[in-house]
Amino acid sequence: MKVLVDLYISWFKMGLFTFGGGYAMLPMIQKEVIEKHHWATEEEVMDYYAIGQCTPGIIAVNTATFVGYYQKGVIGGIAATLGVISPSIIIISLIASVLSNFAEITLVQNALAGIRVAVCFLMGTSILKLWKSSVKDITGIFVFAIALLLAYFANISVVIIVILAGVAGIVISKVRRMKHE
Repeated sequence: MKVLVDLYISWFKMGLFTFGGGYAMLPMIQKEVIEKHHWATEEEVMDYYAIGQCTPGIIAVNTATFVGYYQKGVIGGIAATLGVISPSIIIISLIASVLSNFAEITLVQNALAGIRVAVCFLMGTSILKLWKSSVKDITGIFVFAIALLLAYFANISVVIIVILAGVAGIVISKVRRMKHE
């Protein structure tokens, strides 16, 4: 029961204190899931993120569900998912009831602009951490460069790019294994 409560509370905090969605949540996921509770390794979290990108829904919710399920099965997945979505439901309900009264206030607009800058910084930090643990050789740099070019210049769904990168990883791994044999 303690693990279920910890899952809910940890994901509630992450849902409450992160702005900008799943990528902005990466630093808190690293702290709570990897370092504090040891529910997953850094590689596992990256796998959850990759799968979360390929499956329908919000990355943060998918990741919470995966971590919770990995810890305590279906009930763990439900606890973590409810934890991560509860703050959004509460906050959106409160904001929706009063936002139209405050949306034109310069102070509110400036505060939101500042939050956007902070979210960009957090996302950049997370991307650098993922880069360091993911891209280990020239092949990884090549796959990254192709994925980046396709995402930026081609009109291809990011889901397709992630799937193609996964297939490329499998093919490259098999080719390397055949060369060693």
